[in-house]
Amino acid sequence: MSAAHRYPESDVFYRDLTRSFPNVVRGEGIYLYDSAGRQYLDACGGAYVANVGHGVREIADAIGEQAARVSYINGTAFTSEPVEEMATLLTSRMPRGDVWKAYFLCSGSEAVEAALKLARQYWVLRGKTEKDVIVARTPGYHGNTMLALAASARGHYKKLYQPWLADVEMIAAPYPYRCACDGKTPCEVCDGDALERAILRRGPHRVAAFIAEPVGGSSTGASVPKPSYHAKIRSICDKYDVLYVADEVLSGAGRTGTWLAMEHFGVTPDIVTMGKGISGGYAPLSAVLAPKRIIDVIAQGAGALKHAQTFSHFALGCAAGVAAIRYIEKNGLVQRCAEMGNVLHKQLEALKELPVVGDVRGMGLLAGIEIVADKAGKKPFPRAQKVAEKLVSEAQDRGLVLWSNIGHADGENGDLVTVAPAFVITEAQIDELIHKLRESIVAATQL
Repeated sequence: MSAAHRYPESDVFYRDLTRSFPNVVRGEGIYLYDSAGRQYLDACGGAYVANVGHGVREIADAIGEQAARVSYINGTAFTSEPVEEMATLLTSRMPRGDVWKAYFLCSGSEAVEAALKLARQYWVLRGKTEKDVIVARTPGYHGNTMLALAASARGHYKKLYQPWLADVEMIAAPYPYRCACDGKTPCEVCDGDALERAILRRGPHRVAAFIAEPVGGSSTGASVPKPSYHAKIRSICDKYDVLYVADEVLSGAGRTGTWLAMEHFGVTPDIVTMGKGISGGYAPLSAVLAPKRIIDVIAQGAGALKHAQTFSHFALGCAAGVAAIRYIEKNGLVQRCAEMGNVLHKQLEALKELPVVGDVRGMGLLAGIEIVADKAGKKPFPRAQKVAEKLVSEAQDRGLVLWSNIGHADGENGDLVTVAPAFVITEAQIDELIHKLRESIVAATQL
């Protein structure tokens, strides 16, 4: 076995073939430790996943106990106690007024793919076969399987795979920092009216679903829409008979200080996707949640969702999910996320004194920091300077793990980083995070 953790010395096909990777050997709380004994403050929960913290023994034990009983069973032939219990835990936390059901997969991309297929199959079984158009937003991100990618606004990915992607109608996402309205005046985009224009443009008889992140994810650095935005979207979807899909893969499971981010807006979507934090990162797990009124159409028509994944309804993954949600509940971590989120955002505001920090935004323990070359004009750094990448690298050198995004300013340029630490973070650890983040910003922008 190779000792060098980089390509081509290692046998691993890494996600980045141009760098070396520290070998993490353990985690504890918000910290990771590599084989050289170095400590890293995991400020983004890996990929917005590790919301309960690393090294929680009772979750690990639950996984081990389930693996010792039975790990994998065929979801077309059997069910299992973890699957049944996880479904109850998730559906009991959904908006009241509907009876919800849960379909389990392994990743957010898979959940989005299945949710959009569910929307299409629903309309076909209702005799509305012409409903084949999806409306999504830019900037936005929903995954890397082909239909999920088609509904995303990742130009640097989509350019390569464009010949294979479905035609998705894109509208501008509410992004107050970069909108002419500055989030304060009436605006077609920030008020939600852009959706109605898109539906009328494509024809209401053809639009099957609208998909959106309730609060922006990595693509807009936690951009928060107006309080009235989702209510307007809900009314437009109802008016034109369009299914409203809320992508809560990143924002759900307590990340914004409520179980679902949509709770902040008092709106109930038709279909919800979840992932990442529902298992705390201890096993791959995602879910599609839909009300009985939609599932009944499938049950009485085809009898099954026409979507197959080998590891759907995975007993081991659901055992991890059950243990993670129980841990969140027992320790009051959603409320803690809201409380510590207030501390985090108050401290992040101080970074605005740096001449390159254009904006700080977010909800709960989800925050975006947008880096700009010209603060007054909100002008981004040229993409060739790779400021976001430099910032992430400088941070890791200082023992801080961040998540970056690029291209949000105009499709090519734009640099931001997001932080999304575990809900167990303390005020002292937030101080450490802010100190290292400030140092990293200064170093990356050569101030």
